[in-house]
Amino acid sequence: MAFSGRFLGIDYGTKRIGVAVSDENCILAFPKEIVQNDKNTFDKLGEIIKREKIVEIVIGESVDFSGKLNALSGRIEVFILELKEKFNLPVQKQKEFLTSVEARKSKEGKKDLNKTQAHSKVKQIKSGRVDAGAAALILQRYLDKKNKGN
Repeated sequence: MAFSGRFLGIDYGTKRIGVAVSDENCILAFPKEIVQNDKNTFDKLGEIIKREKIVEIVIGESVDFSGKLNALSGRIEVFILELKEKFNLPVQKQKEFLTSVEARKSKEGKKDLNKTQAHSKVKQIKSGRVDAGAAALILQRYLDKKNKGN
């Protein structure tokens, strides 16, 4: 399956946005960087989109423990509309349930957390490379689904 560009993965946060990029064959996702969520966000994302030859964007869809959309979902929807308007690229959503927890666990080899511990840790661990790692997990899940034809 040949693509003419790369995919961009986004882990949206109100303060920081984790960014990941696929390889040229759109099979593997790699953490790229953290972008501050401020007035320069779209300029920075635009630079990445141009430099990496991005053809499609995948953004994490924030859900709660029951799989329902949560409080952050509305902000993500507005962000998606702005992405589409500014970059004229397809934007796909991929459920991002606990990707930050997973990214932190894989980075630090932490023990398994129960649901209560994981829920209380989500806000605490959204920093540093964890945001980009979470974006890579979101993008990798999407690429795996896409490449399997589902």
